[in-house]
Amino acid sequence: MSALPLAGKTIAVPETRELEVFASLLERRGASVLRCPLVAIRDASDPEPVLAWIRQFANGGCDDLILLTGEGLTRLLGCIERHEPALREPFLRELARVRKITRGPKPARALRGLGLRVDLAATTPTTAGIIEALRDRDLKGRRVGLQLYGTDPNRPLQDFLEAAGALVLPVAPYAYADKSDDESVRRLLERLAADEIDAIAFTSARQIERLFDVAPADVVRAALERTRVAAIGPIVARSIAERGIRVDLSPKDSYFLKPLTAALEEAFGAVR
Repeated sequence: MSALPLAGKTIAVPETRELEVFASLLERRGASVLRCPLVAIRDASDPEPVLAWIRQFANGGCDDLILLTGEGLTRLLGCIERHEPALREPFLRELARVRKITRGPKPARALRGLGLRVDLAATTPTTAGIIEALRDRDLKGRRVGLQLYGTDPNRPLQDFLEAAGALVLPVAPYAYADKSDDESVRRLLERLAADEIDAIAFTSARQIERLFDVAPADVVRAALERTRVAAIGPIVARSIAERGIRVDLSPKDSYFLKPLTAALEEAFGAVR
């Protein structure tokens, strides 16, 4: 019997941005990887609103900055580099000054890459976790920059901040778009339903949404019932569970690709 923990297993990977990184982690452990990127991440179609927000921020326009994703901070810096490089220094100066609030480990990691630390982390890596972390803080009159998850306005968080007396300044530096054509998504569902895939590993909530955009809910649920469903963290797991689908495995503490790979190893190792 092979010593590789995922030998003989076929794992579907709907990841886009770090597809080859994730696929390589799985293949080194013996898995056959079905690459099926479902969602693309693109810069905001119009950079001007993003640049206007960056200028306001760089001029001292915020007291706090809530980072929902690491991708958001990366895209803000990319927007500066492409369109107005002179903004980088004042932007980073203000980023160091303001209170930085993060939803999960990825924005924290993006800040560390700039030599900065998180000032306040969500109690859990969710919108509810951010609200809980801020509930006892005095937000009256504070100007709160809010980096959005895609173009979702996150009304629960904005409503909470506004009710607490804060001025909310949202920015959407990127958007999600469809990566695979609809027919490719349907073929993925057919292979899942035919028991050809041992596990599918979701790394964003938008990936599961894409399946439901293409096929009827009962078809998606029936296909996913035939395989092991993995989620990279609690946000993705909740999005899957809200659609009536069980989540078989997820990393317990750290929500990155390596812990997700380890969770898959553990799951299939337990089966053997």
